[in-house]
Amino acid sequence: MSSPFALAGIISALDEECSSLRQGALLRLHGLVDQYWAEMANVVSLIEELSEDVKFPGHKLAAALASKIFFHLEEYDEALRLALGAGSYFDVTIRSEYVETLVSRCIDKYVAAPETCDAAGSPEASLDPRLEAIVERMFLRCFNDGEFEHAIGIALEAQQLTKIKEVITNCPSSKRPQLLSYVAEANQILVKNTSYRNSVVRLLIVLHESFDEPDYLFLCHAWQMIGEVEGICQLLIRLVCGDENQMLLGFQLAFNLVESGSQKFIHDIIQSLNKREESNCSVKADIDGDVEHHVSRVRKLASILSIDGLWSDLQRSFLVSKCETDILILKNIKESIDGNRSSMLHNAIVITHSLMNAGTTDTTFLRENLDWMGKASNWAKFTATASIGVVHSGHTKNSIELLQPYLPSNQGVSSSPYSEGGALYALGLIHANRGKSQLQPAVIELLRDAIRHAGNSEPLQHGACLGIGLAAMESGDPQLYNELKTILFFDSAVAGEAAAYGIGLILAGHGASTQLARTATTELMAYAHETAHEKIIRSIVLSLALIGFGQENLAEPVIEQLCRDRDAIIRYGGMYAIGLAYVGTAHNSAVRRLLHVAVSDVSDDVRRAAVTCLGLVLFRSPRRVPTLVTLLAESFNPHVRYGACLAIGISCAGTGDPESLLLLQPMLSDPVDFVRQGCLLSLSLILMQQSEFNTPSVKWFREKIAKMVKDKYPSALTKLAAKMLPVKFPTDATLSGMYVGSCSLA
Repeated sequence: MSSPFALAGIISALDEECSSLRQGALLRLHGLVDQYWAEMANVVSLIEELSEDVKFPGHKLAAALASKIFFHLEEYDEALRLALGAGSYFDVTIRSEYVETLVSRCIDKYVAAPETCDAAGSPEASLDPRLEAIVERMFLRCFNDGEFEHAIGIALEAQQLTKIKEVITNCPSSKRPQLLSYVAEANQILVKNTSYRNSVVRLLIVLHESFDEPDYLFLCHAWQMIGEVEGICQLLIRLVCGDENQMLLGFQLAFNLVESGSQKFIHDIIQSLNKREESNCSVKADIDGDVEHHVSRVRKLASILSIDGLWSDLQRSFLVSKCETDILILKNIKESIDGNRSSMLHNAIVITHSLMNAGTTDTTFLRENLDWMGKASNWAKFTATASIGVVHSGHTKNSIELLQPYLPSNQGVSSSPYSEGGALYALGLIHANRGKSQLQPAVIELLRDAIRHAGNSEPLQHGACLGIGLAAMESGDPQLYNELKTILFFDSAVAGEAAAYGIGLILAGHGASTQLARTATTELMAYAHETAHEKIIRSIVLSLALIGFGQENLAEPVIEQLCRDRDAIIRYGGMYAIGLAYVGTAHNSAVRRLLHVAVSDVSDDVRRAAVTCLGLVLFRSPRRVPTLVTLLAESFNPHVRYGACLAIGISCAGTGDPESLLLLQPMLSDPVDFVRQGCLLSLSLILMQQSEFNTPSVKWFREKIAKMVKDKYPSALTKLAAKMLPVKFPTDATLSGMYVGSCSLA
């Protein structure tokens, strides 16, 4: 049909009273609509009237024709409305632009239904049954085409648990493990609602447990993800009371838990194990007949999980026995600044030594250079003494005896407040995140006594507050909170800063789950607006970020309050609140918000923090970060470039990622000194624990930083970074020292 006159004749048949004539005209027009839709648009209202006349036998055909006309007119909502009434004439199996567009629109409405329906009603209640039927046909099409991941994505976003189960059940058994992994990953990234995400995880647990050979590693991780102590206990006891292979797997899972779980969570597991030990093993013994044998296995399991148990002993002995620190590196760095009176560079070497030997107890360099160490004064002396705590971190048994020469005597005025304050901080570093360790109460009491006898000595208060925060991390102790709050409200910048950080560490990860955490959040927020000290404001907002650690959408009220504040320092804390609340989740909404602030905020500090926190949110998806921050790394703003460097370094640490290295290398010649510093730090993080064989860039980078250390021309900030870089390479001691506070929370 090519003649417009013939088309006009067909259109005129729509006005006939004979239903068969009108139906025939609609049928012929339906075949020509893609070519002559503009002419048919003049009578679309008439065609729409025919589609609404249910007595007319061709009303579904009329709906299909009107839908296509509206589609070509780009009235997609009208096109979808009419397509829903077209019945079989709207065939979702056809591959065409019309079908794909309307199906996409249909899916969008299907996915949005749970958000628009009443909170008390079910998501299905707000769905048009015809729309749901089309989506069902789309699911069938996905099943037939083997596109199970597409179907899972729709079901996951639509919050349809039954549909998720149906998709997984219809998937061939050979592809099911891969699909389950995809569901777990997509659930973490796409789903905003924590309650629904946990429901999906529980569904995955049920499906995994139905397999002949369950993935126990996934089950353990899933129970840990939703914080289900009883589920993990049942799993571990079932494994350790099984055959030899299951027993070994159970012990390995226990090691994994200790390494990745919070101390409060681990303590709850131990408590549950102790309660269930006899009953569970007795039930198992009825079958296997050896009660004592199974009881001993469960006790061994508890010893692995114990903070003072097997895992800690193995970690300490490994760090001590495998320490191969190259003291020559430190000597060369030290010689490079001889004659330079810069306390910053002196401090850099002290920190380098502590991180290089973290947890190893190796203080050879300090003993051989006591006179040089004695040059430290004031806060440099505080840092030098505190560095002993990093070197001995985790070695809790003799910590007080080790630091006794430096600790305050609580008698009279302190002769060396900076050294004594550093010793109190060192004590906290040694006992950081040790949970319910037997020595912990004595250490905390010693630190509390130090606060009571500190008087107006800010270095002593500073060290004691930080020490208490580290030693009582995540404990949620109301008494300690009140004592630190008292120091904070004295409005002393130095002591108040440490007190706020201490509160953040004590309540880390508590969010709004306890009355104390809610009260603390309210009081800290109010005081941040009252005090005039920027140090205190910054420490308060970072403490609020710590309180919201890992809380995801539950931390949104605090995040909103911080991010919308007029004070740039408080907004700065809001960026870290996002980063810590969504740490490691790769959550799309968090990434979008950080990117928006990175290019829109008026404060350089806030923009830098926003870009840096991208690394925290995406550290479990390191491949995404270089691509994401490529344009930010070329920003005119040096603070944004610095943040881009740190984001790449944090997320790609230890990977040796070549794409990240290529992106960072040109920034070594950046005209701004602190950008070069950030680039050096990030390169060292990426190349950490990489060999020259696996990553050839390691050799070039070692030579580069060795040259920069000796060069007289680089700025102090650049040399500061270069001097601290050698610590990034040697052993696992690096990370344990560097992130003794932050990573232990994760």
